[in-house]
Amino acid sequence: MRAMTDDEIQILETYLDYCIGAGQPIEYLGQCYDLIVKDTLREQFFFQKHKRYRYSTYAEVAASVYMNDEYMEMYMYGLAITSFLWPNHRQMRRFFLQQVPTTTTGRYLEIGPGHGIYLLSAMQKSAYDFFEGIDISPKSIELTRSLLDSGYFGNFANFELYCRDFLGERTAHRQYDAIVMGEVLEHVEEPRAFLRTIRSLAKKESFIYITTCINAPAIDHIYLFDSVDSLEQLIKSSGLSIVDKLVVPYENRSLEESVEQRMPVNVAYALSA
Repeated sequence: MRAMTDDEIQILETYLDYCIGAGQPIEYLGQCYDLIVKDTLREQFFFQKHKRYRYSTYAEVAASVYMNDEYMEMYMYGLAITSFLWPNHRQMRRFFLQQVPTTTTGRYLEIGPGHGIYLLSAMQKSAYDFFEGIDISPKSIELTRSLLDSGYFGNFANFELYCRDFLGERTAHRQYDAIVMGEVLEHVEEPRAFLRTIRSLAKKESFIYITTCINAPAIDHIYLFDSVDSLEQLIKSSGLSIVDKLVVPYENRSLEESVEQRMPVNVAYALSA
């Protein structure tokens, strides 16, 4: 996996400049990155020992993660930085930028925008007319809104963000021309319900993009996918077809070695309904 490109370095520097300008000192951003590195290592040690994630229900992590504004803010800043510094996350971001349509118009929905970087990239790169984001975390919605409203990356008015449960009642029941869900399935108890809901909101020609992970513990990962095959069976049984995919084994290991040794594997899928 090649190192960061000059363009990626520039984008990361711009993002860090934005954060500093918004009142987040570089020392704090370093602490955010340190938090996610240490938390991830801690959960990997637990997983290797017990062969399971530490938690398995939303209730076990909601208060300490999603509804904990202080922790969630640090988590999201740290995670955003990993999009550029971690080779596996870098490769996933590149795949997204390759896949997202650049000329298609219509409505774009992102489930779980988190830190907002992917939604921002789609707004900059694509030609969709209106963008919606839905996230269960109030802090994630706040961070995404601040990013888009800042004027630092462009002037955006064609978007709306909702803080609510994706499986709950939405403000409008409509179909979308693009549906993106990055790193969400491993955070929920019923991934099949999420995939089926996505299927119901998609048009036949819609661009659908999801990412998740295999054997990849984190403080708020509660659903364990243990193989690419079982994940793809779930996707297909939910009424979705795989158009293209990216599978990123653990660094310096093959996919077979990664699965056998229970090491993290990242996966991304372009799908159709």
